[in-house]
Amino acid sequence: MSTQSEYQLENDLINQLVQLGIERVNVHNEAQLLANLKSQIERANGIPPLSENEWKQVWSYLNNGTIFERAKNLRNKCPVSFDNGTSRHIEFLFSEHRKNHFQVSNQITIDPQNGSQRTYRFDVTILVNGLPLVQIELKKRGMEIAKAFHQVHRYSREAYSAGLGLFQFIQLFVISNGVNTRYYANGTSNIAFIFPWTDFSNTPINEIVDFAEVFLNPQHLTQMLSQYMVLLETTQQLMVLRPYQIYAVQKIVERVQTSSENGYIWHTTGSGKTLTSFKASQIIMQMPEVEKVLFVVDRNDLDTQTAKEFNHFKTDSVDSTTNTKTLVNQLDQQHDKLIVTTLQKLNRAISTDKYSEHINYLRDKKVVFIFDECHRSQFGETHRNIKKFFHNAQMFGFTGTPIFDDNSQSQAGLKLTTDYLFNERLHQYVIVDAIRDKNVLQFQIDYRGIYTAKGMQQSLDGVDGQADDVGQADEVEKVEGIDIKELYDNPKRLEMIARYIVDHHDTKTKQRDFTAMFCVNSVDTLIKYYELFEQVQAEKQQHDKAQGKLFKPLTIATIFSYAANQDVEPTADNSSPNQSGMIDEENTDIPTQINVSNRDKLDRYIAQYNAKFQTNYNSGEQFYPYYRDIADRVKKKEIDILLVVNMFLTGFDSKPLNTLYVDKNLKYHGLIQAFSRTNRVLNENKPFGNIVCFRNLKRATDEALALFSNKQAKSIVLIRPFTEIKQDYEKAVNALKEITPTEQTVDLLQTEDEQLEFIKAFREVMRNHAQLQTFVEYDQDQTGLDKQQYANFASKYSDLCREVKTTTKKDKVSVLDDVDFQLELLHSDRINVGYIIQLLQMAVDSKDEQLRKQYEAQVLDLIGSEVSLHDKQELIQKFIDETMPRLINGEKVEDAFAKFWDVEKENAYQAICEKENLNVTVFEKILNDYHYTKRMPRKDELTKLPNYSMALSKRSSILDQLVAQTRAFIEKFYMGW
Repeated sequence: MSTQSEYQLENDLINQLVQLGIERVNVHNEAQLLANLKSQIERANGIPPLSENEWKQVWSYLNNGTIFERAKNLRNKCPVSFDNGTSRHIEFLFSEHRKNHFQVSNQITIDPQNGSQRTYRFDVTILVNGLPLVQIELKKRGMEIAKAFHQVHRYSREAYSAGLGLFQFIQLFVISNGVNTRYYANGTSNIAFIFPWTDFSNTPINEIVDFAEVFLNPQHLTQMLSQYMVLLETTQQLMVLRPYQIYAVQKIVERVQTSSENGYIWHTTGSGKTLTSFKASQIIMQMPEVEKVLFVVDRNDLDTQTAKEFNHFKTDSVDSTTNTKTLVNQLDQQHDKLIVTTLQKLNRAISTDKYSEHINYLRDKKVVFIFDECHRSQFGETHRNIKKFFHNAQMFGFTGTPIFDDNSQSQAGLKLTTDYLFNERLHQYVIVDAIRDKNVLQFQIDYRGIYTAKGMQQSLDGVDGQADDVGQADEVEKVEGIDIKELYDNPKRLEMIARYIVDHHDTKTKQRDFTAMFCVNSVDTLIKYYELFEQVQAEKQQHDKAQGKLFKPLTIATIFSYAANQDVEPTADNSSPNQSGMIDEENTDIPTQINVSNRDKLDRYIAQYNAKFQTNYNSGEQFYPYYRDIADRVKKKEIDILLVVNMFLTGFDSKPLNTLYVDKNLKYHGLIQAFSRTNRVLNENKPFGNIVCFRNLKRATDEALALFSNKQAKSIVLIRPFTEIKQDYEKAVNALKEITPTEQTVDLLQTEDEQLEFIKAFREVMRNHAQLQTFVEYDQDQTGLDKQQYANFASKYSDLCREVKTTTKKDKVSVLDDVDFQLELLHSDRINVGYIIQLLQMAVDSKDEQLRKQYEAQVLDLIGSEVSLHDKQELIQKFIDETMPRLINGEKVEDAFAKFWDVEKENAYQAICEKENLNVTVFEKILNDYHYTKRMPRKDELTKLPNYSMALSKRSSILDQLVAQTRAFIEKFYMGW
């Protein structure tokens, strides 16, 4: 039986779409596309054929702006002045699917422009009222789906804007290789953010036939385009909701329309609950029977982007002030249907007599409340006050960690669970679902600092991986007469932990390419750790300098409260830390009165922060601005470790944060929330979230996972132990060496099939290597592929990838085109030329000749093993050999290197221009364009680069060669600084 070809896959899909009610049309070029668009707009709006003048108005409105601006135009109405003197607004997309007309065509071509010789041809296009809104790119069965994504991404840069730019109206992309199908919004640049469609129970629908049946039918596509797209004004981007978000919105909307009952959504932490609630709010506020929609948060630090999006959708909907009167004024305005506020201010508004006359009219109106993170806000007086004031209130809660019997508290004999307060769970999407869909990452938990009863000894060697046997710490707590608090607060223990973190932080964060948080049990302990970090880092910097090593101190920031209850995530009823899941031995992080000493300490730490970042915050009125600035700098990777008690452990999302150090007891929802700060998806270099526990939380972790997965979660949520991953790495290395025993044998591979075997084998090595890199135990030089061998293979792999990308294979299909090289796993931007210069400066400044040689040896070792410096290795070596000996103590290496680099770059520039007979002016412009845009030049942009007329038969091969040489020049002299 033969394999289904891409051609067959395409035809079968089109036939299926016709059966689903989509008309097949003969539209294969831009002229036909434009003519069809005009007739479809006329049909959709029930108007006679537009005259030239009338159509010009419509086309001028449509054919304008960026992808984002066109998406807005698509959803707005266009004013048209007709030749007969009348005027009206016409529409392009309707929320009722019967008003839209769906068509499908394939292989639509867009002619070249701007001197390009390339004609673009697209697979399957779904037209809605004549506009190409859904683009489907297919690959034959057996090809990796990543190739389809990368092709679409390339077309987004090069092809969809060609011609009249009609393909810039695309809202949704669908890619498939038959057995795997994904969808995503136009503008998505990271493959991590493409989604499978699922059923209500979160079972993926991967096969293209099944996917088309439920996703590509006109009714569902209309909903996707008109309701479940989000236009983010803050970033000028399109987003599309994922299946579980859509099911949640649908259930909430359905309940508002048909019932007065409450409900809640259980979507795991990190799955985008705020976006889901945002979209639900948008839809509900359009219902005439709903008087108000209140989106309620229980913290003062409402995410900045979320606030901006809500405000753009409804001007001034976000009550960002601290004045309750502002909220009352909003509630008093009957035309303001959407309001975003905090639980605390809402409670004051409805509990204060002087505000009653302004908001009493709402008592019997239908008011819909949507609570963000309802697990930590609804178990007190505020909930009762809302129900008492609003007689016709309907409440919906979102939570990643519901309150069940096991983690609830009793009040007046009642178990205060999420089900009790919100009636019914409307939809769930638990952590195992999110990990399967790659919406969040797994956890790698490392238990360090285990005590034994005998002699009360502690070792930070701990155990690796998930640590199946860490029972010693439990035994300590059973020893009679042991003061656990005194044990944990022992200064020697705290110093050991601080030294451990400083020594191993670079490993955990992949040379600081990621950031970390450190949560501790009390403010007093936090202060001790902060000052220990100062001491330990100063000692390490001095020690490493004496040893000829470079140590750059970690940037450590902190924030904590010095007043009652403010260290806990704010709640309306000042619930205790136990209630929020944060378990502290003596609740020592919650002083009963203002602690002047602690405030003085915080002021000192903020002063250091101000000096570091040229800011002007304080612990008084600038406290929350300081809080928000810290959040922003953590996201920008300007802070290496954020030291906290409870703040930032819930509700804070930062994709570059990959490590959480823990020296406090956590359980149930508090544990899951804290751990989940680390598992946001970013890229291939972040395979999981790191948790480093300095207390035995294994039992608490197992209990929390069992409670909040509703399934057997342990094997799914937790990364396998180090030993198992290392075994897989060694197997992958052995498989690689069976194909290519050394890097030189890669050059002897004769066929593309043999090259494909090497690519897949080394890619498996890279994947395991990426997972092992954050384990302290990992010593690559003690494996079957040491650092130098790995770098050598990586260079061959990278060269082969570059060759595939720059070689044109017109007359045959290359099997190498079917694979995704996943070069992200090779990239390292932390050890760059700038880092090398720092080391060389230390060599120049050293008065000890032996120490100077150590620095230079360290540089040589780096440039020999670091893949990102492969193309610069020869030049750096030349600088060390020829220029370094002439430098004297105190002379700036950076200045000398810049001069050397400029000379070498100019020499190389002249050489390539002379050798290839290039137009110097054009080449200089191409390089300047890259300098400002950081975008590699395309083939069609190099047509004027040769200083001669290219024969038509050789034109393509000449341009391919110039693309490769230009990109190599840029990689050598412009990248990696």
